[in-house]
Amino acid sequence: MKSSIKALLAAAGIAAFAFSPANAYEGGVAWQSKPGVLIGASAGVPPPGIYMFDQVFTYQSNLAGPVTNAVGTHNGVQAAVDVQGFLFVPGWTFLGATYDALIVQPFGMVSVGQPLSLSAGQVDMFSGVHNTYFVPVELSWKLGTSGFAFKTGLGIYAPTGTIQGATGTNVVVAGNSLNGFYNFGNKYWTFQPEAIISYLAGGWNISAAFYGEFNTANSQDNYTQGDVFHADFTVTKTFGKWTVGPVAYYVAQVSNDSCPVGICTALHPFGTIGNTQRFQLFALGGLVEYNFGPASLSVWATQEVYAHASGAGALPIAGGADLSAVTQGSTIFATLSYRLWAPEEPAKAPMFHK
Repeated sequence: MKSSIKALLAAAGIAAFAFSPANAYEGGVAWQSKPGVLIGASAGVPPPGIYMFDQVFTYQSNLAGPVTNAVGTHNGVQAAVDVQGFLFVPGWTFLGATYDALIVQPFGMVSVGQPLSLSAGQVDMFSGVHNTYFVPVELSWKLGTSGFAFKTGLGIYAPTGTIQGATGTNVVVAGNSLNGFYNFGNKYWTFQPEAIISYLAGGWNISAAFYGEFNTANSQDNYTQGDVFHADFTVTKTFGKWTVGPVAYYVAQVSNDSCPVGICTALHPFGTIGNTQRFQLFALGGLVEYNFGPASLSVWATQEVYAHASGAGALPIAGGADLSAVTQGSTIFATLSYRLWAPEEPAKAPMFHK
């Protein structure tokens, strides 16, 4: 049976990565899944089989928020990321829903300019493996013959990424460089429940995807990042082999970080002071996709048009400046999807006539 790449792309969009300019640090703005990662996704599921998807994206940003009053707005943070993922659709059903599962491994590099850079007068660059993301259970329901579908699942980030130092915040001095402070992985688990509602009829994919990030405490220092809420929106129409349409995303931190008295405050004397506690970003853009038949290529681009950051205190060493900040910039995100294996169709017996 020939694969339905259109349906695959709709499901494979769950692929996650992750980047935060503050993943390098303890505290601050930190998300695990790149905002907008479910753009182009839907509540649909492809036919039974094993699928693979390759995703790459670049994020070009500068600081936004109250801290720019002290340091200016031209403080670049850039990321280049590659993601490899596998989607498993065994053909099982449960409570009327179709089951699937996936596993994703991100890799990438980040550059951090002044004043975030810890190397005086230089741009710091670091790279590595991010935390592995897996979804053991996703369930998708078709809601009658209306064209609507609903999907829900639970994703998990395991602390498998590149880490420096016992707490993941170790500083290693090499000449004038403090690059050892940066890490591409996080030393804690993240649980990411999701819900996607879609209208899939007449070539339309009108989808809203909602997902959250709930973090455990860092296993070494007990610092806990606040919860993050994501909402991704897709409105696309297919014309032959082409699919186009507008997209958008919103992301916000909805609870404060915590640093309990004890080992956390011993390692972080200022606790959560100096770390942004709440932020919001809203982005607008567009998506274009071409279906080659055995594979499908989707590219979307967005510009963050609104950014807000608050909640950070002024560290004594910062001269009284409000250190609240978030990155604001543009993203280009590409996904190549294809089926690796599909079950054989049962042989049909020939028709005989007397």
